[in-house]
Amino acid sequence: MKIPEEGYLLRVFIGESDQWQGTPLYEAIVLKARELHLAGATVIRGPMGFGATSRLHTSKILRLSTDLPVIIEIVDAREKIDELMPHIDVMVKEGLVTLERVQVLKYRANGGE
Repeated sequence: MKIPEEGYLLRVFIGESDQWQGTPLYEAIVLKARELHLAGATVIRGPMGFGATSRLHTSKILRLSTDLPVIIEIVDAREKIDELMPHIDVMVKEGLVTLERVQVLKYRANGGE
């Protein structure tokens, strides 16, 4: 799979406990991106954060949260991101979704050219 030098970074900020049809939402989003043949997706779990409600989510032992912040990052061509967006609109009930232009320097598998 080839990504153009100018790609787009989609970031989806949600909570770890968010669900989609009985599955963790972050997992459902990654599987949908894979199904649509996007270049790749990464899920990042944050130790601390807050969102629109200003409720603090933290992994500190005295304030253990069961809903830590999660960020899903997906980089691909704009057309591929646009193909995924209707699914994101339906799946993400609470959270933040951002899109920014990025310069793709390398995208290789197994040392390929």
